[in-house]
Amino acid sequence: MPRMARVVLPHTPHHVVQRGHNRQTVFVIAEDYEWYLEDLRELSGMLDIRVHAYCLMTNHVHLLVDPGEEVASMGCLMKALAARATRRRNRLERRSGTLWEGRYKSSPVQTDTYLLACTRYIELNPVRAGMVSNVGDHPWSSYQQRMGHETCWINTDPGYLSLAGSEMERRARYARFVAQGVPKNELSLMREAVQRGQLTGNHQFVDEVEKIIGRRIEQRRPGRPSSR
Repeated sequence: MPRMARVVLPHTPHHVVQRGHNRQTVFVIAEDYEWYLEDLRELSGMLDIRVHAYCLMTNHVHLLVDPGEEVASMGCLMKALAARATRRRNRLERRSGTLWEGRYKSSPVQTDTYLLACTRYIELNPVRAGMVSNVGDHPWSSYQQRMGHETCWINTDPGYLSLAGSEMERRARYARFVAQGVPKNELSLMREAVQRGQLTGNHQFVDEVEKIIGRRIEQRRPGRPSSR
């Protein structure tokens, strides 16, 4: 059975997941994470891609990126990130071969309803995986930038900006939002949406996307994030 064509929409955030080949470890030492984030910052700027969130795990990455007008730029970003990381690993370990799965997974995210919830889902990955007990203890996620612990180069979204009038209060409210955790129905929706290449959004979003691309992307378990 042929694979379903990837849905990439202009000026729309996309939840992207790329795993190591056969789930192998892709980040071994701190420098591996640092190089990847530097590449993400550089390449997203070159391609005019907005980065709303990220989380680097040991054998995969989660990104929340908006390709802007040029939808092909998202594929270019993921290809270049993978290629650079692979070249470094092969050079250091004097090996050859692939480091990443050949095809990354992605899901367009409804901005007004799900973007902030998807950011929370991404940044809480290390807690769900048992790597850390507190979201702020994982050094390789955008939560560090959002909370002011690192120089901020990610793009803040309207949902985050609407939390409060001052940055200090926005951070406090977002921290409380994250501390609530991800509700079970929301967790299932986001996992299944990115796994199946579906949409992270409600029925209205499905209708809007159908008008744009001319085909309907059905969801199996629609839901709505809890209020913040």
